[in-house]
Amino acid sequence: MARLKAFQSVVQQNADIADSVLVYIEEAHPSDGWMSTDAPYQIPQHRCLEDRLHAARLMRTEVPGCQVVVDSMENTSNAAYGAFFDRLYILHEGRIVYQGGRGPEGYRISELKDWLDQYRESVGTASRTLEV
Repeated sequence: MARLKAFQSVVQQNADIADSVLVYIEEAHPSDGWMSTDAPYQIPQHRCLEDRLHAARLMRTEVPGCQVVVDSMENTSNAAYGAFFDRLYILHEGRIVYQGGRGPEGYRISELKDWLDQYRESVGTASRTLEV
């Protein structure tokens, strides 16, 4: 939950230069599987797209100002971006310009924030062409 709050802070601080998108993938710690003891919600493994959509709606309440989209049940986004369990990316003009490490160990909000701070300094606040 602390990582989510840190992400939310970066989203809010950079809303003038970056559009943020959270892609909800398969549940890392389902309540009917490898459950985490500190999970804020009890979410069972998704059996259909409606299950995944329901879980994503919970996520949307945690990150206001950030668009939340849902991966397919075939996990195509997860596979394409190597996101399992979580991963940070920055896209600029359709290209990946920042790829964070695989979470949870490689998930570094500080790196994301530093990249955005450098971008802000280099272009000012006139352009909104980034996706985080």
